[in-house]
Amino acid sequence: MIRNSLPKDCEAIYDMVCDMEQTKLDREAFEKIYHEQRNNMDYTCLVYERDGKAAGFLNLRVEWQLHHVQRIAEIMEFVVDYRNRGQGIGRQLLKAACETAEKMGCTQIEVACNQIRKRTHLFYQNQGMDRSHYKFSKCLDRMREINRLEI
Repeated sequence: MIRNSLPKDCEAIYDMVCDMEQTKLDREAFEKIYHEQRNNMDYTCLVYERDGKAAGFLNLRVEWQLHHVQRIAEIMEFVVDYRNRGQGIGRQLLKAACETAEKMGCTQIEVACNQIRKRTHLFYQNQGMDRSHYKFSKCLDRMREINRLEI
């Protein structure tokens, strides 16, 4: 079953994001951001629930973009718990995200994905998404990056 996230989902989502990023994030900061986004109409966090627990989630941000002159949805985080992969949960979450974005007046949905996640790239392409952009990033807090890599 897919539904909007609830306060009780924070811990499971935290665990999935830490697993995806291969690190332990600051739990207090994560919880603060999670709850702020739940109360922000520009974000929608969808959860796939199985046996009363979050088995996957997709966090969607919607915004007006000048270069599109339209509302665009961007997938910010998208993880299926490693114990539940290969069962179609990701496809269902992405489909629900596309439907949600359309209802919110979006004309496009986008996602950025780490270059090392080759299987994830194939997933997106198999779901009809085009590889049309490059994303560039630069760490602005060198000590934070060093600490993150040491964990």
